Amino acid sequence: MYLVTDGTYWGERKEESAWCSVVARDPYEGEDLWWSFEKTETTSVYLRCRMELEALGYEILSVTGDGFGGLRQGFWGKPFQMCLVHMERMVIRGTTRKPELEVGEILLALVRSVYDTDLATFERRLNQYIERFRNFLNEKTIHPVSGDWNYTHEELNKAVRSLLRFKKHLFTFEQDRKIPKTSNSLEGHFRHINEILSVHCGLERTHKEKVLHSIFLAGTIAPDQKKLDEIL
Repeated sequence: MYLVTDGTYWGERKEESAWCSVVARDPYEGEDLWWSFEKTETTSVYLRCRMELEALGYEILSVTGDGFGGLRQGFWGKPFQMCLVHMERMVIRGTTRKPELEVGEILLALVRSVYDTDLATFERRLNQYIERFRNFLNEKTIHPVSGDWNYTHEELNKAVRSLLRFKKHLFTFEQDRKIPKTSNSLEGHFRHINEILSVHCGLERTHKEKVLHSIFLAGTIAPDQKKLDEIL
């Protein structure tokens, strides 16, 4: 099966009280295959996810998710598809949704082209973009006292670097057209869960976990005995 996986956080991620639900989902069947409650996403969590799914007999043909390095490490050796929506969001942090400068407008248009182009075309356009705006991107601001420097357009630079870093993972679906391009199936699932939990605001973690177990269980046709024991 083609796996989509991600984590959603409960509470602000920078707060000590925050924790997350990590879920692996079959987007074609709309089935929750695996989930766990963790302090944060880690390589070991995704490795455990992989091992437990494979122990149940699943053959993982690909993994689609965000740019978290631990996800790729946990599923090392499996085709990884960077979620195109997450990639677009990363670039928007540097360009905003309504860029005022041409350099931002073109970069935003470039990342949005990933939905309907191919790797060769995208690489060519990205290289042309970098060559055209190289001097602008390389502008530096030097601190008058310390002499330290930063890129003048640091956020835009980060956006370009993120595209360079993930470009080889943006078109993994070219190997197999059934590989999901985005993790939208799981994100929509998370939104639905948040709507349910908003009705029960103020739940302590133990009670919230029981509600989440029930929701995730409702999204699977084959809960194992361990999951049933945890819930019932």
